[in-house]
Amino acid sequence: MVLLFLADGGEEIEALTQVDYLRRAGVEIVTVGVNGEYATGTRKIIVKADTTLDKIDYTDDIEMVILPGGLGGMNAMKSSEKVCSIVKKAEADGKYVTAICASPTIFAYLDMVRGKKCVCYPGMENEIIEAGGIYTDKAVVTDGKMITARAAGASEEFSFELIRVLCGNDKAEQVRKSICAR
Repeated sequence: MVLLFLADGGEEIEALTQVDYLRRAGVEIVTVGVNGEYATGTRKIIVKADTTLDKIDYTDDIEMVILPGGLGGMNAMKSSEKVCSIVKKAEADGKYVTAICASPTIFAYLDMVRGKKCVCYPGMENEIIEAGGIYTDKAVVTDGKMITARAAGASEEFSFELIRVLCGNDKAEQVRKSICAR
């Protein structure tokens, strides 16, 4: 199972592209509302979460956590003890921890980037570097079980990388072809 956190002020495309593409690949992905049942994104699109943060707990069934970007969403996740606890537990258990745009800075805040290659939204890279991370200016960066992506424009590539690590290259290519992706 994959957990994707939805928070007010998050970037809709950075959340919903992952949900859509992973579900197309047959991955069980559960959206978790950080601020409640509904999240209002930066473009004022209201998204209903599958469940809420107060109703979930970390389980061994979790294969991956996804932190979409957007400053408001990133700040909501970063200030949530429960979100941070789930992310740290997933990392400690060798699960995939993934983030896009502003949210890789949560990994820096949680002291998870030391010695790891990662990317984030341009202009926020100092947070990665100051936490000992190796900032890499690519759209998507995978270093072990940590996957980070630059911004909304990398959402599709980010999704295909998540499918690749969870389901293999063939499934990622199958989804890519079925939607006529670049």
